[in-house]
Amino acid sequence: MAHRGPISLEEVNEEAALQRRVDKKFLLTAAQLAALIDKLDEDFRVMDIDGRRVFGYSSTYFDTADFDQYRAHRQGRRRRYKVRSRTYLDSGLCMFETKLKGLRGETDKHRIRYPLEDRGRMNADARAFLTELLDTQYGLAMPELEPVMAIDYNRGTLVNPISQERLTLDVQLLCRDGSQEMAGPDMVVVETKSADGRGVADRVLAEMGIRDLSMSKYCVGLAMLHPQLPANRWSRLLRENFSWQRESATAQRAPQLLPA
Repeated sequence: MAHRGPISLEEVNEEAALQRRVDKKFLLTAAQLAALIDKLDEDFRVMDIDGRRVFGYSSTYFDTADFDQYRAHRQGRRRRYKVRSRTYLDSGLCMFETKLKGLRGETDKHRIRYPLEDRGRMNADARAFLTELLDTQYGLAMPELEPVMAIDYNRGTLVNPISQERLTLDVQLLCRDGSQEMAGPDMVVVETKSADGRGVADRVLAEMGIRDLSMSKYCVGLAMLHPQLPANRWSRLLRENFSWQRESATAQRAPQLLPA
């Protein structure tokens, strides 16, 4: 990505924020990623902050003790959502975020600034924010949520301000809870984010013969940490790329994360 022109975080937020968008995920080798970057036109620029182009992220996910939201995603329920705090490790910025699934498969992300010291728990502001959001959007009461997993990774971001799409490139995934950690595969998790799921990057990937995957870092990470959970929606992906085998056991209560 060194030859790509830079784009600042402020420009990304102004020109391609895409809080409501269609996401597609792909799993690429390093060689496939290099080919993809070469095929993208020069409208794609690299997010650059003070000369840096790769940044550390850490997301803490919240779910019920029985992993209700994991199960909702596995079953493809229409009214499903993910709740997390996201920390931008290089700047110390932290956000509390909820991603809702829209009627046409869109992802609708809502977020508020969040204290860094609270990233491993839900404070009163987070609870009020989520309570109002779930009631307004889904007519649901907020369940009792607790931290169940954190995922650390490094990310680079390509942005096309002309077509208003983004391409995120995640490597070195590490999934952890209060008692164990599991590393992801030596591959790149590529996610395209566009208004309709038919962006320039989506077309280039299709021309390369690379198909999008039914994949969620949250769901894949939980299945890795808790192989007794049903994961039929991702089982082939997990077996082929994450060295996963399901265990026959009754799902146990998730260990709470220690504060990050």
